[in-house]
Amino acid sequence: MTSPPPQRLARNIELKARLDSFAQARQVAERLATDALGVELQIDTYFAGAEGRLKLRQREGRTDQLVWYARPNATDAKASDYRLVEVADAAALKEALAAAYGILIVVEKRREIFLHHNVRIHLDQVAGLGDFLEFEAVLGTGHDDADGRAALARLSQEFAIEPQRLVAGSYSDLLLVERASRG
Repeated sequence: MTSPPPQRLARNIELKARLDSFAQARQVAERLATDALGVELQIDTYFAGAEGRLKLRQREGRTDQLVWYARPNATDAKASDYRLVEVADAAALKEALAAAYGILIVVEKRREIFLHHNVRIHLDQVAGLGDFLEFEAVLGTGHDDADGRAALARLSQEFAIEPQRLVAGSYSDLLLVERASRG
């Protein structure tokens, strides 16, 4: 018996920045949005020892997801290859993965989600870190890496993102640095 071919990874082009004014960013997002997807309360549990990053995303009122992704830590727009798996029993999966890999860190956030064509605009309020803006240009039919980078460059201008506000790593990285600085 032959196994099915592996599923092709999904791909985004991403950019993240710290916000000075959450309210001002929301105004820009509302003006540019082709759709608004509402607010999600998310708890992301990151597991240690995985190749790339592995997290269990629990979302209030929505289906939970196991998310694996590989992305370089860079402040400019960067490619992120990922796989999403919907999870029926998040508590049991979390327990199993914690036993197998250990929990690296937990990120709690409130996320407002807007769409600008194929770009997801996230306005994130992250516990212990503050307010952030994140763009994810979803690639696929009709959109390649170059299209994604161009869309993020245009949105960066619309949101007046200053280069010193750009963030290289994930929220998990930032929280780990914060935790280490506290002792």
